[in-house]
Parts: sequence; C-alpha cells; structure tokens
Amino acid sequence: MTILISDFSKHVGETVTIKGWAYNVRSSGSIAFLQIRDGSGFTQAVVAKQSVDEPSWQAAVDTTIESSVIVAGTVSAHPKQAGVYELQASSVSIIQRAEEYPIGKKEHGPDFLLDNRHLWLRAPSQWAIQRVRDSIIRATYDWMRDHDFIKIDSPIFTPNACEGTTDLFEVDYFEDRKAYLTQSGQLYLEAAISSVGRCFDFGPVFRAEKSKTRRHLTEFWMMDAEAAFVEHEENLRIQEELVSFIVSRVLSERQAELKILERDIAPLENVKPPFYRLTHAEAVKKLHELGSDIGEMDDLGADDETKLTQLYDKPLFIEKYPAAVKAFYMKPDPSDPTRVLNADLLAPEGYGEIIGGSQREDSYDALLERVRQHGLPEKAFAWYLDLRKYGSVPHSGFGFGLERIVAWVCGLHHVRETIPFPRLINRLDP
Repeated sequence: MTILISDFSKHVGETVTIKGWAYNVRSSGSIAFLQIRDGSGFTQAVVAKQSVDEPSWQAAVDTTIESSVIVAGTVSAHPKQAGVYELQASSVSIIQRAEEYPIGKKEHGPDFLLDNRHLWLRAPSQWAIQRVRDSIIRATYDWMRDHDFIKIDSPIFTPNACEGTTDLFEVDYFEDRKAYLTQSGQLYLEAAISSVGRCFDFGPVFRAEKSKTRRHLTEFWMMDAEAAFVEHEENLRIQEELVSFIVSRVLSERQAELKILERDIAPLENVKPPFYRLTHAEAVKKLHELGSDIGEMDDLGADDETKLTQLYDKPLFIEKYPAAVKAFYMKPDPSDPTRVLNADLLAPEGYGEIIGGSQREDSYDALLERVRQHGLPEKAFAWYLDLRKYGSVPHSGFGFGLERIVAWVCGLHHVRETIPFPRLINRLDP
C-alpha cells in the first residue's frame, strides 16, 4: 500500500510504501539512514543491512542527495520524539540516482540560491513557505465565499493605469496599439459590484517600479475586493475580520511549517479585532516624537511604517491620508476635504503596509474633477466615469499583496522568499 508521509500516524505498525526524494543520507557499516520527503512531509527510513536483501542494501548505500526512491517498510513511532514517525525499511529501490547536488550543506549567498531557485524550492524552509502561502490563499477564498463576495476575473491587459502612474510594463498590442500589464483589478471590480454586489479578484499584477527594497517585486499576486453600500468604517471591519481569519487558519493548519521557519507564533496569536488605529495626523505626530522629519502632509515611507509598527503588538490602521498623496478615486473626508476616507493596514514587527483601501468617490462630477486635477486622460477613464451615471452608490474596497502577508506571517526578511520564482528589477531567471 502506497501512502503519503503525512498519513504515517494512521498506519503505525503497518507495512507501507512511500515514493519521494532523499534529502539527506548517512550510513555506518550495517545501517543506513535515508531522510525522505514526498511533498506531504518528511520522514527517516532506517535501513538495516540484516533486514533487507542485497539489492535493497546496495540501493540504500548508493542513494545520493536528491535521488528519487521507493522505500517499503513498517511505520513506527520515533523512540524519542513524540508525534514523529519513522519507516523501518524492508526494501529500497532507486528511481533515478541524482548527480552531485549543487546545493550542499554549506551556506550559500542569496544570488547563488536565486540562480538555483528551481532546486532551492526543495529546501525544507521553501517547502514550509509555499504551504503557508497555500493556506493564506485558501483562507482568503473561504472567507470571501462565506461573506457573499463573488470571484470576478479582471483583465491582465489594460489600456491605462489604474492610478495614473507611469510605472507600467508596456506591451505591443494589435493594430499598433499599446497595452499595459495590470497593476490592479480594482476599477473593473467597481464595475462588477453593480451586478453582483460584492466581489474580489486574485491574480498576478505588475509594477515597473525601479525599487530594490525588501518589500518589492515586479510581479506579485494581489487580492482586490470591492463592495457596494459599504462605507469607510465597515470597510475597515471587513479587513480586520479577513486578516484575523487568515492568520487563525495558518495557525491551525501550519504549525509544523512555522516551526521549520522558527517563527515565533506569539505575535500571530495576538492578531484579533479590533486592530489599532491612528489618523495620518496622529501618526505624523508620533513620528516626530521618534525623531522623524516627515512633513505634516507627506505620505509615509517604508521607514516610517517600520517605526510605527514596532510600537504595536498587532496590526495598525493609518487612516485619512492627505488627498494630495493618494489616488484620484478616493472619497474626501466630509469633515476635512483635504483628506480622504482611506486606510493602510500595517503589519506589526516592522513589516509595514499589507493592505491599502478606501471608500471610493461615487459622485460623477467630483470624480471627473479629480481626473482633471491629476492630469489623467478623460477618454481613457470615460467608462469608469460612466459607473457614476447609472445607479451610483457608496462603495469601498481594498487590496492586499499576497507576498507581503506571507512574509509577515512566516517572519521572512525579504518578499523574494515568498513566491516560487521571484521577479526583481535585476532578475528574470530562472
């Protein structure tokens, strides 16, 4: 019976077969130890020379790191580690004997590991990160479905920027037209809410920013959500509940993976509503107290966000930024039209922004004026302005960058570790 390593606890005392890869091998005379992974988990196969036939013993001795193997034997509990199981091997065969593995036991620099990303994905840390990433994605879909958000697929090719930025990847389209790789599906989701009420998309987006920070990739995955009849306060509550649900799901499903990553889970266990909240003005005041020279109406930089999040033990909303530093579609604060009804959600422990959102401007005249103020082409945004002519309602939305959330939850220093094949301004391979 062939089973997965993750199911060993159900088969103690039974004879089973596993198929996988040897990620470590050692032997001493009459006994060999094969560390095996099969994608679902890790185990040790104990191969005693006296307990197997000669071909199996020779296969065990000949197994190299990353050789693919088939091992049969009896599942047993580890004699010293509770909840850990081994395989007392009765037969070993090699599917393919690997050449000398380029990623050995010695330390390698980030460039070497990125050059060999196709192999580095096999490392236990990378295995753990991708499984946490999977849980975050699945949790997002589950929460959205349970709260009446419908999945809508927005286009990858767009005729213009979502926010009027020039940081776009330009693509030659048909009939000498130019298209651009999407930065966000937000505008298209705003169109869809008049059909389905609440919706979200989840897919790759692209930013041509020449940034080399630990928080930026040129290609990453974003979840955007929009909801009709939702205003600023409810928009923040939705974000609190979603993020709390995601973290809770990871804690319930991925304890083993977080242990591999040596992630301190105490800060994650504290992620429960309500989150902390500061206005932009209050945040600037705190930053001044910390020695920052940020201007009263300046946007927050990454260093500013890091300083603020180090003061709090769970996520922090910074709301009501100056309108001048935010996107044209954000609705002004009725109590202060120089500011907008928006919020950035900052993760604790210095991880900075993970969500950006706002109430959207629902007035045609006001939105048209903002388009003009920002110097945007009216023709390109005509369809978006149309949405305010035919049954416009108060509505809000937000988007999160998957890789930033993965980095925070896993406790990683750089977002390049959060995606299987990272794209950076200086890296397009492998």
